[in-house]
Amino acid sequence: MNKYETIEELLIAPEGERYQFKEAKNRYDYTDAMKICCALANCGGGKLVFGITDKRPRSVVGSKAFEQPERARENLMDALHVRVDFQLYEHDGKRVLVFAVASRAVGLPVQADGIAWWYKGDSLIPMPEEVRINIYAESGHDFSDDICEGATIADLDNNAIEIFRGTWAENSRNKRVLGLMTEQLMRDCEAVTDKGVTYAALILFGTRAGLRKYLTQAEFVFEYRSKETAGPAAQREEFRDGFFNYYDRIWELVNLRNDKQHYQEGFHVFGIPTFNESVVREAVLNAVSHRSYQLPGSIFLRQYRDRLVVESPGGFPWGITVENILDRQAPRNRRIADIFQLCGLVERSGQGMNLIYEMAVREAKPLPDFRGTDVHFVKLTLNGLVLDKRMLNLINKIGDERLEVMITEDFIVVDALFREQKLTPAMRERIKRLVDMGIVEHTGRGKYVLARNLYEAAGKSGVHTRIDGLDRETNKELILKHIRESGDKGTPFKELRQVLPSRSRKQIHILLNDLRNDGKIELRGKTNNATWHSTSK
Repeated sequence: MNKYETIEELLIAPEGERYQFKEAKNRYDYTDAMKICCALANCGGGKLVFGITDKRPRSVVGSKAFEQPERARENLMDALHVRVDFQLYEHDGKRVLVFAVASRAVGLPVQADGIAWWYKGDSLIPMPEEVRINIYAESGHDFSDDICEGATIADLDNNAIEIFRGTWAENSRNKRVLGLMTEQLMRDCEAVTDKGVTYAALILFGTRAGLRKYLTQAEFVFEYRSKETAGPAAQREEFRDGFFNYYDRIWELVNLRNDKQHYQEGFHVFGIPTFNESVVREAVLNAVSHRSYQLPGSIFLRQYRDRLVVESPGGFPWGITVENILDRQAPRNRRIADIFQLCGLVERSGQGMNLIYEMAVREAKPLPDFRGTDVHFVKLTLNGLVLDKRMLNLINKIGDERLEVMITEDFIVVDALFREQKLTPAMRERIKRLVDMGIVEHTGRGKYVLARNLYEAAGKSGVHTRIDGLDRETNKELILKHIRESGDKGTPFKELRQVLPSRSRKQIHILLNDLRNDGKIELRGKTNNATWHSTSK
C-alpha cells in the first residue's frame, strides 16, 4: 500500500476496499476506526486517512483525531493482531493522519470485538459467511490443533478421558496406556502440548462448563421426527460436553427405532437393519472431524422412519466435492482425526465415506445423497430402505472372497450395472478388473453386463438376455421379417431403427449388407427415398 504516499497522490486515490477517507476535523470514534481497520485488513490491507474529504474533488481540511497516534496504533495492533503503521502530514498548516493497515494472515480473518468486518464497495458490513469459509480454507489450517488460551486440564472431563483410555488400550493392545497419569495420557495423544490445551482436547474430552466457556458451538443435537412436516421433534437430545461422553449414546438413540427389513434366499430368511451401525458411526465421526468449529451452529442428526440426515457447519473442506469425495482426503481437523485413529474409531484414515458407499451397495440401499450441501453446511442423507431385495441375493452370489478384494469404485460399478445406469468414464476404468473377477461380462464394443449367474441369483436372468441383446442371426431375422411384411411399399431405414432400437446405425447397416449379400433383400431408390425390399415372396 505504498502507491499513494504524498498528499497529492492521496487526493486522487480511489476510495473503497483499500482506502477510506474521513474528515474528522475535531475527533473520531476509536471503535469505528477499529472496525474500518479490521475491514481493510480483511480486504488485503489499506489506509485510513483523516483530514481529507471523501467526496471528489477531494480537499485537505485537517484533522485533530487521535492526537497521540502512537497510542492509537498500539491499541489497534493489540485489538486486531495485525501490523498498523501511521504517518503524519502537514499540508498548508493542516494536519493529515494516515493509518496504514497490513493484510490479514493467510487463512485467518481479522476480528474486532468478535466480528470480522468487510467492505462491500464503500459499505462496511460483517464478513459474509462464504468469504469467511474461503479464508479458513486458504491454508488448510487445523483449528483443532490450536491452543485454547486459558483452558486447563481441569476443563477436561475424567469420564470422557477414561472411555478414550480404554478404547485406545484395546485398539493398540498396549497395557501401558492404562497406567498413565491423566495429563501424560493427554500429552501422549497430543491433545495437550507444552503450549497448553488444544481445541481438540475440548471437543473430545471437554466438560460442559469448559465448552460453554471456550467453544459453545461444539454441540451435537439428535432429533427423531415421526412426521415430515415442520414442528417440534418427537424426541430431542442436546450434547454439550466432550464427544467421548456421548458417542455411544447417539447410536443407542438411533437404534431405538431401527426396524429390520426381511428378505428370503432359498429357505433362509435374513434381516437387514434400516440403519447400519457402522454407517451411522462413520457419519457421526465424519461430521465431528470435518465440521468447521470456527463457525456458529451445531451438528444435527435427524432421524426419520426411513432415513438419517446429518448436517454439519462449514461446507466441504477445501478441494473436496461430491465428485471427488471418494478419491481425496482432507480432514479439516487433523488433530481430532488422529486421535480417532489411535483408538480405532477411524480404521482407514480419511476413508469413512468409502465405507458408507460400500455398505449402501452391499445392503441394496440408495447411495449417500449430498443434495442441500452448500458453502455453509454439509448435508448428508442416508436412505435406509432396501431398493431391491434381489440385489441382496446378487451380492451374496459374488461371495465373501471376491467382496473382500473389491474397492469402493467396484461396488459403485456393480450398483450402476444392476440399476441399468450409464457408466461414467471413472467407472469404466474399473471394468477390466471386474471382468477378470468374473463379476462383469463384456458383450460387445463398449458394452458390459453383470455375469449371467449373478442375474440368475437375483431372479433376473431375463434382464441379462435383454441387456446383452439378441444375437446376430436373430437380429437379421427380425429385420428380414419386417421387410417382408412391408410388402411392395418397402421399408425405409428409419423403421429399422425402431425394430432394433438398441443397435447403432452402423450396426444395422452391417446386418442389412449381410442380408443383401445373401440375396435376401435389395435397396430401391436413392438417398432419403430409398427403401428395402424382400427378393422372395
